[in-house]
Amino acid sequence: MNSRTTNICFAIFMLGFVVFSCQKTERNPYEWKTIKVTATAFNSLEYQTSSNPHITAFGDSLKPGLKYIAVSRDLLKNGLSHNTLVKVEGLNGTYLVKDKMNKRFRNKIDVYMGTDVKSANKWGRRKVNISYRIEIEIEKDSI
Repeated sequence: MNSRTTNICFAIFMLGFVVFSCQKTERNPYEWKTIKVTATAFNSLEYQTSSNPHITAFGDSLKPGLKYIAVSRDLLKNGLSHNTLVKVEGLNGTYLVKDKMNKRFRNKIDVYMGTDVKSANKWGRRKVNISYRIEIEIEKDSI
């Protein structure tokens, strides 16, 4: 290889290095937080909720078979707001926050089990860890 070919190869290498090193890497805008809560289960039945058991306190319609939870109102300010993704220890998949509980409850979630009262009773009441996804606040200085 002559010196001119070497210089051209070196210039192409350096140009490629500069181009690829200047590209911004996308940051994941979310993080997962974990807390321990008391978990019970509920069904969309009048005697457990209200005269309109398929409508949540957020105004959403519950559909049996889908993975939803209700949260106590104190958890709302911790980031467990409407439509937050949640993983519940002991259950598969991710759940969405679709309902909020009566003000008297604290540090509690209610797992939606459609109209399957037997499964809700089997779940019972237990302490579990939940992980929930929240948006990371990006400081203006880092933009």
